[in-house]
Amino acid sequence: MASHIVGYPRMGPKRELKFALESFWDKKSSAEDLQKVAADLRASIWKQMADAGTKYIPSNTFSYYDQVLDTTAMLGAVPPRYGWNGGEIEFDVYFSMARGNASVPAMEMTKWFDTNYHYIVPELGPEVKFSYASHKAVKEYQEAKALGVDTVPVFVGPVSYLLLSKPAKGVEKSFSLLSLLDKILPIYKEVVAELKAAGASSIQFDEPTLVMDLDSHQLQAFTKAYSELEASCSGLNVIVETYFADVPSEAFKTLTSLKGVTGFGFDLVRGTKTLDLIKGGFPTGKYLFAGVVDGRNIWANDLAASLSVLQELESIVGKDKLVVSTSCSLLHTAVDRINEPKLDQEIKSWLAFAAQKVVEVNALAKALAGHKEEAFFSENAAAQASRKSSPRVTNEAVQKAASALKGSDHRRATDVSARLDAQQKKLKLPVLPTTTIGSFPQTMDLRRVRREFKAKKISEEDYVKAIKEEINKVVKLQEELDIDVLVHGEPERNDMVEYFGEQLSGFAFTANGWVQSYGSRCVKPPIIYGDVSRPKPMTVFWSTMAQSMTARPMKGMLTGPVTILNWSFVRNDQPRY
Repeated sequence: MASHIVGYPRMGPKRELKFALESFWDKKSSAEDLQKVAADLRASIWKQMADAGTKYIPSNTFSYYDQVLDTTAMLGAVPPRYGWNGGEIEFDVYFSMARGNASVPAMEMTKWFDTNYHYIVPELGPEVKFSYASHKAVKEYQEAKALGVDTVPVFVGPVSYLLLSKPAKGVEKSFSLLSLLDKILPIYKEVVAELKAAGASSIQFDEPTLVMDLDSHQLQAFTKAYSELEASCSGLNVIVETYFADVPSEAFKTLTSLKGVTGFGFDLVRGTKTLDLIKGGFPTGKYLFAGVVDGRNIWANDLAASLSVLQELESIVGKDKLVVSTSCSLLHTAVDRINEPKLDQEIKSWLAFAAQKVVEVNALAKALAGHKEEAFFSENAAAQASRKSSPRVTNEAVQKAASALKGSDHRRATDVSARLDAQQKKLKLPVLPTTTIGSFPQTMDLRRVRREFKAKKISEEDYVKAIKEEINKVVKLQEELDIDVLVHGEPERNDMVEYFGEQLSGFAFTANGWVQSYGSRCVKPPIIYGDVSRPKPMTVFWSTMAQSMTARPMKGMLTGPVTILNWSFVRNDQPRY
């Protein structure tokens, strides 16, 4: 029985790539220094997966910035403003596209589906001269092979690449991006040919747009693309991977009918209806890459439940055609639980970061093959039971309050006109009042004060005094600018979500649970493990202090519940909404 990982985090267990990138950008280190850090990270990741017994180990999922930007570089689709004149795309052009430079802006960035990761949007049009301009995929395959690891090179598939692009400036918005398919497929063929020559036996195309609602013309593009690639890919195991949601039935039919494709990957964590499609008919002789280990969250897999699903799938597709996989790339999880020595031990036992998920995938594959690791499964079952029964997860007061909610509780008792009248009588604002969103810059001194207070190097009295001085500066500045509704600047807050989560029950925080958002930017999502309640006031002290410094209205600043939910690792034992 085989195992497969869709992709893996790039930043490193302690954000080694982040610091190497920022050092390079600040001209404090060389390109060689950056490349050395990157190579060490890749080698460590490949070795980790190989040691765990993973059969299908991905390569080309590492990126210095973004995998879609890497594809743009591979295709030579560099917008003219970056002054690229051909040849292999190096760091100067690559990072200019990602970050801009002194003379030109960066390319647009947008969210990668419904994740908190952001990708660099390709700018395409009929005048783009595509060329094979980055040999990164082949180089990384050869790099892994030299280390004794045979990998599966991974690409953003040609159709998804085009569907996730936008028309370049000056190109009509109605321009059909899919009309460029014939221009980019020859480059994909070149890359495949080089990989075959280098000894690759498998290749993976990520086509996540197949989970979207596509029309017949868009679906036909997949059929066309993989028919074109069939001859080039002859002799290779070709995997087409989808993730993040159910694959609609028409897209499922299109996908499973693609020529030259030997295996199909599905997210079976979020794509629960896809299971029914597989049960309704899966092509004979094809491999099913079953994404049963969650790549989007940090909870330990329920191994017994996943094994049951896999056994059912095995009876449909056959023992030799089922591959255990992650639901998507592990890029969206924290890297390694081992780097959390201070995390509460009970909560820690409920978690699995990327490194632990690799182990889970392989444990499930071994169990299917008749080599079940009983101790590992027993430990997992105990952790699952602990989480279900822990009083830390279920708060009776919260349960009662939630059960008592009525529909009328979601509606204001007064209408908006009455509230506006009352507000105007109290605040006496002009017709067009001025205000700001809320937060003022977090200076180095502010960060130092918070850090020293957290480390108990300064007293609470000194901390409050320092924050009070900063709030007073912000208030005076706004009054000088004649702002009507003031803000206190939020100098006491480390992060707009973490600050509130730290004061709520049901939240846990990591020391190194970093997840890439874009480029070198990482976030450390809170973990919502239980029923949430507010033990004491969170903002009253600072808001009261700020209001006492001015006669003008002072806004109270709160991060909304939907933002907190979307920026956290959330419970998977109940519906998200």
